[in-house]
Amino acid sequence: MDQFSPTIAMLGCFDTKAEVFVRLREQLLVNGAQVIGINAGIFGSTACFPVDVEAEYLASLAGTSLDFLRKKNNRGHALEQMAQGAAELLRTLYAQGKISGVIGMGGGGGTYLILKAMQVLPLGLPKVCLSTLATRDVSHLVGVKDVVLIPSVVDVAGLNAIIRPLIDQAAAAIVAMTKVPEQQTDRAKGVVAISMFGNTTRCVNACTRLLQQKGYEVMAFHANGVGGKAMEALIREGAFDAVMDLTTTELADELCGGILSAGPDRLTAAIDRGIPCLLAPGCLDMVNFGPPDSVPESYEDRLFYQWAPDVTLMRTNENENFELGKQIAEKLNKSREKAETGVLVPLLGFSQLDAVGNDFYNKKCTVALSRALGTHLEPGIEQISVQAHINDKEFAEVAVDLLLVLLERKRSRQVR
Repeated sequence: MDQFSPTIAMLGCFDTKAEVFVRLREQLLVNGAQVIGINAGIFGSTACFPVDVEAEYLASLAGTSLDFLRKKNNRGHALEQMAQGAAELLRTLYAQGKISGVIGMGGGGGTYLILKAMQVLPLGLPKVCLSTLATRDVSHLVGVKDVVLIPSVVDVAGLNAIIRPLIDQAAAAIVAMTKVPEQQTDRAKGVVAISMFGNTTRCVNACTRLLQQKGYEVMAFHANGVGGKAMEALIREGAFDAVMDLTTTELADELCGGILSAGPDRLTAAIDRGIPCLLAPGCLDMVNFGPPDSVPESYEDRLFYQWAPDVTLMRTNENENFELGKQIAEKLNKSREKAETGVLVPLLGFSQLDAVGNDFYNKKCTVALSRALGTHLEPGIEQISVQAHINDKEFAEVAVDLLLVLLERKRSRQVR
């Protein structure tokens, strides 16, 4: 693919937005791009410019037809189906090396369709959406993808003095993005994903330095829900050679209804992908809530710590720690290569707050989680208890040494 003549997929509803897409297409061409026009509008098309893929084909990719969608007369259902069809098309175009980026424009429905379709594309491929919703919280649609949202300011309903320059800038932006050369990094030893939180920063920094000294590149993800989802998504895309999941606090939020859950699939990507995985119960001593008045009444008798005015941490109890240990074991037990999976338990505490003399220190909770792991982990998965705190230098050294062992086991298996 010629990097100086990128091909941009232009996605939108040409049945109602043809005028603005005429301008967008013209500007993409002016900036030196080729354009694949993809119409997702179910009520017609346009003769104002060439359309390369019509809505009927998108509908067929979703297993339906425009005739059915029109008769059903359910806008939400139609958007969902057309988004699915557009996603399948974009997935195929990318796999075939036919697109360098994707751009779309729309109001509420169009934005939903465009952002949903973009979810199948990998990080790094330019994705731009000019939208009436760009200043609202659309994180549930953006997910963990690197979509550039540009506010349309006015409705995407026709050309005027406000939206015209925004369309021109969006076109120029995505073409320029496609021309940024890919950065080549030395992957002689591999890339390791690592999860962190403010309460485990010392541990993560120490592990990162040790791994870098061994020639590994380390990428840290903030375990705040979005960060965990991003890490899981990149693991599934094959971005990493191993995972050091040192901060699994999102599991506690999922269990107890905290605000930083990464969903039920957290801690599954590395197992499904079959890459070495080292886990520690970092920050499983806490559940994250917002301001004090946001904490559910059912937890009113629990122990809390005010991390910030808008961040209230709740100490997990013994029963919750045992359940978390059991859940971790059940997920890790699905590993096909159990010898390449390991768990480290720091017996002197799971976080900065869970240390001798600090607010959340509770030896019984540590024992409960360790007991659950010992009870439910299947043979072959290495479980090591370390007489140290998670932020101690000694713990980081053991963690890195074990990860290197897991990586070596994988290499040995591959050469056999």
